[in-house]
Amino acid sequence: MEATPSKVDLSLLVCTYNRCEDLRELLETALAQETEERFSYEVLVVDNNSTDNTRSVVEEFISAGHKNLRYLFEERQGKSHALNTGLQAVQGWSYVIADDDFILPKNWARGIYDGLTQNPDVAFVSGKVLPLWQGEPPGWLTSRHWSALAMADYGDEQFITDESHQICLLACAFRINDVAAVGGYHGELGPHKDRTGGTEDLDLLIRLWKSGRKGLYLPHVSFHHKATGDRLTKSYHRRWHRDHGRNYAIMNTAETEKGTRRFLGVPAYMYREAMRDVVSWLTCVVRGRTGDAFWHETQLRFFQGYFATRRADHARQENHSS
Repeated sequence: MEATPSKVDLSLLVCTYNRCEDLRELLETALAQETEERFSYEVLVVDNNSTDNTRSVVEEFISAGHKNLRYLFEERQGKSHALNTGLQAVQGWSYVIADDDFILPKNWARGIYDGLTQNPDVAFVSGKVLPLWQGEPPGWLTSRHWSALAMADYGDEQFITDESHQICLLACAFRINDVAAVGGYHGELGPHKDRTGGTEDLDLLIRLWKSGRKGLYLPHVSFHHKATGDRLTKSYHRRWHRDHGRNYAIMNTAETEKGTRRFLGVPAYMYREAMRDVVSWLTCVVRGRTGDAFWHETQLRFFQGYFATRRADHARQENHSS
């Protein structure tokens, strides 16, 4: 992957699939960013094989005179493919992920630009991702479930994240040369129309950390992320954790690949943790602590996805050896 020569300072990279009305709201805020004439930015929409009015929505804004808005089509399904296509086309020396269900304050891009230019030693910056509830959140949906909603609030103090302090910042802004140096996004880890729980962002951060690069958390750089009704259900969270487990099995992170003992390709300690979660789940059910019971269930769903992926890989290896 080669870096693209810069024509603007910051590219807002929007990967979208069949959410044209959300995209319309996002573009209204993305195209209203206040630059104070200190920097330039573009909005690049990568349509990931949508079948709704996504293209016409973008063309409406372009026809209205927004010359810093561009449209690309990527037919290969999956956000990672859309991201990599976008990276080949962005014109900024930096870019920021802007999902189609974000609502951005007018100073968001300015905060990102200042964070990168005032901290030349960091490869990426990000801040708070706060919920914009699209329904009444159920009682069990506490902040420990925010990862499944792509929400994050790490407090009001600025801090560095690096290999010794691996905090997964969401909706990051990156220096494109640093991302190019570590190879862009893994094609199998992004969200897909048939799969949620993407970890393409975490995988990229891990490779940046391993290369010695670091990021910066900026608490004043924040925006709202829609928490739609379908994401406020237990069924969604079950799928998210299962698919998250599947992705971790592919990623082979040091966090999960501890120890040398394996069974069906799964580290032995994970079976022990799964058994503890089973016992904790049963205890919470008996005691009527339904919220805690569901949390332990989500950990078991993660194990389910991880186990199924590793077992399938193990079986393929056995067949190949035979």
